[in-house]
Amino acid sequence: MSHYFSERELGVKPRTEEIISFAAWGGIVSLTKSLIRIGAFGVKYPKKCADESGIIGTDERVLELAIKAEVLDLSWPLEVEEDALPSTLVVLDFIEFCYRIVAKPIQGYHHQRRKIDPIEEVLSGLISYRQNDNFNFIEHHHLEFDKKKGECEFREEINRIFSRNGLAYELKDNGKIERLAPPILHESLVSAYFDTGDEALDKMLEDSRIKFLNVNPKIRREAVERLWDCWERLKTLEDGDKKKSIETLLSKAAEGNNEFKNQLNDEATALTKIGNSFHIRHSEKNQCHLTDSAHFDYLFHRLFSMVQLLLSKRNSSK
Repeated sequence: MSHYFSERELGVKPRTEEIISFAAWGGIVSLTKSLIRIGAFGVKYPKKCADESGIIGTDERVLELAIKAEVLDLSWPLEVEEDALPSTLVVLDFIEFCYRIVAKPIQGYHHQRRKIDPIEEVLSGLISYRQNDNFNFIEHHHLEFDKKKGECEFREEINRIFSRNGLAYELKDNGKIERLAPPILHESLVSAYFDTGDEALDKMLEDSRIKFLNVNPKIRREAVERLWDCWERLKTLEDGDKKKSIETLLSKAAEGNNEFKNQLNDEATALTKIGNSFHIRHSEKNQCHLTDSAHFDYLFHRLFSMVQLLLSKRNSSK
């Protein structure tokens, strides 16, 4: 994806925003309407020519019915009004819907000989009219479709909108939107591979990683809860006695540096206390509730860093 001059000079805008803005929604609406005009959704919802011999565009009525059935709470036709901005989750669902049905339209040519009404032809704007040897003709384009190219171009346009508006989302080539983790965590999460020797723990860690990249804040909260469950199970990797086990893990991580081991021990104690004090692992009334997405990012990063360190040092000592 090419960058604008300002991005080449000043760098790309940090992608930390999680709420679809009015400006971003306007760009998405503009892109969608342009795709409808050229018939890019016609491969799934085709508008046929008069003789039913080919596709000439998108059947907007059928498209509307499909969207209303699958993308709940999205008003149609699409409008850009600040007091009627769809929720972020609705917009992201809509983008995934469009990716699934988009294809690049390629114009072919169709020549049909029959009598036509020139007035109707002029009003429709879809066909051209000529007379030859006392015959009336319809000349218009049929559409063929390149699905892969249409998906690629759509993905590039959407990701450019995300990037220019600093949105922490990325449309992947599988058609799913992922949330971009905070920059300090992103590379670690994308490349993370878990091989602890405990199959259940590996699955729990992978589940937590995938959920943290989800666009839904509720799912990301589940990622934090899952990671704290992983933390408690990880403590038993070295020994059935949890205290002895965590002591061994911390010793391997410190590699003989007693002062650093003391710091790791303090951090391990603090992380356990966080899991018990906040509404993460338990649901008692006296626990503190967290609602800010940035707070969950911080807690996930803090514990994930500890888990990553302990597991990497444990594996290297084998």
